[in-house]
Amino acid sequence: MFERFSKEAREAVVGAQDVARQCGSPTVDSRHLLVAVLESSPSVRLAMQTSGSDPAAVATHLRSELRSDRLDESALASLGIDLDVVRQRAEEAFGPDALEPPRRRRGHLPFAKDARKTIELSLREAIRLEQRTIRSAHLLLGLLHADNPGRNALIRAHVDTQGLRTALDQEARAA
Repeated sequence: MFERFSKEAREAVVGAQDVARQCGSPTVDSRHLLVAVLESSPSVRLAMQTSGSDPAAVATHLRSELRSDRLDESALASLGIDLDVVRQRAEEAFGPDALEPPRRRRGHLPFAKDARKTIELSLREAIRLEQRTIRSAHLLLGLLHADNPGRNALIRAHVDTQGLRTALDQEARAA
């Protein structure tokens, strides 16, 4: 099936692995795929903007949510702990990125069930639109088609998922 992917869609799938590695995740899920598509596809970014959302803000927020070592800054602040001061002092004592998690392995990260389902649904979306090549828009349409962490992240970010779906359909038909 991967041979039917456009260059941009392939880069998004590979990019999802990079996002997962950067976030310290042991697997690639639909949220990693969403970030990669938002960061690599101009047509998807345009569709997001058309539906009234800021793709860069969504990607940035989702990256921070994905960090596996994420410390709850507000909870620490309620205890009188300023995380920025702690991070600064740790870096002064132990060097840059002292509080960052150790780097994960470099090889292929496995795809979680929801990411595999998103990729499968992207094929169905391309078929529905009578297109032979799977593009980034199809990946996002597949993500919007099922209940998964990526779709839920869009809903939490107040993205008009129906408006986005309409914009992606129009963009895919125009291509």
